[in-house]
Amino acid sequence: MTVNKQIVLASRPEGAPVRENFNFVEAPLPEPEAGQVLVRTLYLSVDPYMRGRMKDTKSYAPPYALNEVIKGGTIGQVVESSEPNLRKGDLVTGMWGWQQYAAVNTGDLALIDTDEAPITAYLGALGLTGLTAYFGMEDIGKPKDGETVVVSGAAGAVGMIAGQIGKIVGAHVVGIAGSDEKCAYLKDKLGFDVVLNYKTEQDMSAAIEKACPNGVDVYFDNVGGDISDAVLRHINRNARIPLCGQISSYNLEKPDIGMRPQTLLLTNTALMKGFLLGDYTKSFKEGRAKLAKWIKEGKLQYEENIVEGFERTPEAFMGLFSGDNLGKQLVKVADPE
Repeated sequence: MTVNKQIVLASRPEGAPVRENFNFVEAPLPEPEAGQVLVRTLYLSVDPYMRGRMKDTKSYAPPYALNEVIKGGTIGQVVESSEPNLRKGDLVTGMWGWQQYAAVNTGDLALIDTDEAPITAYLGALGLTGLTAYFGMEDIGKPKDGETVVVSGAAGAVGMIAGQIGKIVGAHVVGIAGSDEKCAYLKDKLGFDVVLNYKTEQDMSAAIEKACPNGVDVYFDNVGGDISDAVLRHINRNARIPLCGQISSYNLEKPDIGMRPQTLLLTNTALMKGFLLGDYTKSFKEGRAKLAKWIKEGKLQYEENIVEGFERTPEAFMGLFSGDNLGKQLVKVADPE
């Protein structure tokens, strides 16, 4: 192999992303420099936050540059190394993004232990999404036995982990999802106490009130918009609201205008806090160990939707915004050797 196929951002989406926003290009196979190894991509991640980085606006991370590789979570196998800490054949995870090969600094890679969990878990339950749920719940949500936890986007990769963490500590967990199939999965397989289909509920506020007779102590917010407005009307005193995502507004060209939450937060002495996974880098090892322990104990389950073929990456990404995925959305690029 002498050619590296890559996917670059061809244009910035206006509204929902479309196939024309992405270009497939070919580049020479990269040659690793000192301190680098050559990695062959096996799996890559597509995530809602990437849509925000496609906008040319100020945010928590720089926007993707046009005509450059789209960066994101990736799993690969080392195919060339002169570094003592990584050998040919090692499985690693990093952020080299949507390309078949990359020369990556060894300090930007983490080894994968397939005895701990299946390889793909390192992009999901033990990767960015699982860690996001863990730190959002552990550091901000802090659910307690007997409290009520509501999770929006509950059938997504982050939401289903966040909800299960609530169940592990003994909370009453209410999930919100967008299809009967997803609702059944959350209730029957993952043990959520109540699951609401926001597409069929006529009055979300009334549905939340019925599902949460004791009010809402923790709201793990993945979606924003009207759904979050409905949940916030039922928060309890000293409620905690980890603000993880706002997928309902990612494709909007104009700011979303809705209910102003300040009065509810003030009168209920509630905490609403946005957070970024990068704030917890020093605690990744601790968080991953805790998640792995729960998986081994059978307390934590996860779901993956794996799309086969590098060429289908844009479609896998676009499917996030039409609700195609249950759990973590991945693209399989190649098999390990």
